[in-house]
Amino acid sequence: MTKKTIIFMIISILFLFITGCWNRRELNELAISVAEGIDKEDENYKISSQIVIPGQIESKTAGPTSSAPVELYTAIEDTVFEGMREITTKSPRKLYHSHLRVLVIGEALAREGISDVLDFVSRDHEFRTDFYIVIAKDTSAENILSILTSIEKIPANNMISSLETSEETWAPTMAVTLDELIKMLVTEGKNPVLAGITIHGDPSIGGTTQNLEKTASSTYLKYSDMAVFKKDKLVGWLNRDQSKGYNFIMDNINNTITDVSCPNEGKFNFEIIHSKTKVEAKVEKNTPKVDIIIQSEGNVGEVKCNIDLSKQKTIEELEKRIEENITNTIRETIKAVQEDFGVDIFGFGDAIHRSDTKSWNKLKEDWNDTHFTDLDMQVQADIKIRRLGKIGNSILPEIKE
Repeated sequence: MTKKTIIFMIISILFLFITGCWNRRELNELAISVAEGIDKEDENYKISSQIVIPGQIESKTAGPTSSAPVELYTAIEDTVFEGMREITTKSPRKLYHSHLRVLVIGEALAREGISDVLDFVSRDHEFRTDFYIVIAKDTSAENILSILTSIEKIPANNMISSLETSEETWAPTMAVTLDELIKMLVTEGKNPVLAGITIHGDPSIGGTTQNLEKTASSTYLKYSDMAVFKKDKLVGWLNRDQSKGYNFIMDNINNTITDVSCPNEGKFNFEIIHSKTKVEAKVEKNTPKVDIIIQSEGNVGEVKCNIDLSKQKTIEELEKRIEENITNTIRETIKAVQEDFGVDIFGFGDAIHRSDTKSWNKLKEDWNDTHFTDLDMQVQADIKIRRLGKIGNSILPEIKE
């Protein structure tokens, strides 16, 4: 064995003794932040951090506890980074952000622009990119994070579960992570849309354990409407129907319910169990054109009218009415966005960019101001009813007789 080999082996063995958890952090030395809120106060940023209290979470005692399961710390500084560090003057432990579940941005800050916030959270090594970002509507991020919830002890977990569940079963909501938001911002011909969250009830009660002592909470959080951005600035809100139309266009529909009028008086519900949207874009004679093609299938839900579901003709008529309902919703959504915001949130420009780069380079300079607002588009829906439920015709006509 040569001298060099022996030296190499000795050095390798020594490395085994000097490696290890040199930068370890003990759990009892950290304040685990599960939700962050950022607001604008004058020219400063107001940081709110929802910290888990381990003793309350680990408690197996049934029923409400006398103490809140989380603590909310706030700080006001010139920058977001300074605000995060200033919280340590109040918290006995240093904030740990790697378990962050949701970032709430106040509406006032969102209207001024969120680029500074995104720069910090995407740059700091402790922040992962899989947490969700939502906008506090008609209130501040601090107020949102102050509300205590009942089913989920940790309010941040309640917010996440509600967002993910509603996205799966209720079309007007959408969960967006940090990396998805950044992708929207840097993509040409597309602008971001984020879920909005509101407070229903009295925030002063919602922030106390009194809110957990009733079967029906006095104050609760609810996802409502979707925030429309022009680049990094909030410019307005989509209502429930418009949010549903947006998700149809973006192929975000997993499962949802649609109200459709019957051939006679009344209406029925159609449960969409599968949906696929295809957007085709092209430029003909310097004119951009977009075709939106939707294929969906589902089941008849609640029926509030007198129709004979045993006839194939009736099924075909219902399918036609569902198609008209969906296409009208999409057309009205696009029209509202064109007239009210004048900003392409659907990615039509991006679709043209991918299909005809040469034409896009000529259109992109004034895409939102000119071409998007006058866009030539066609909407087509193909709907199939698969099941009628456990019964055929509604029992309501017989009961009324």
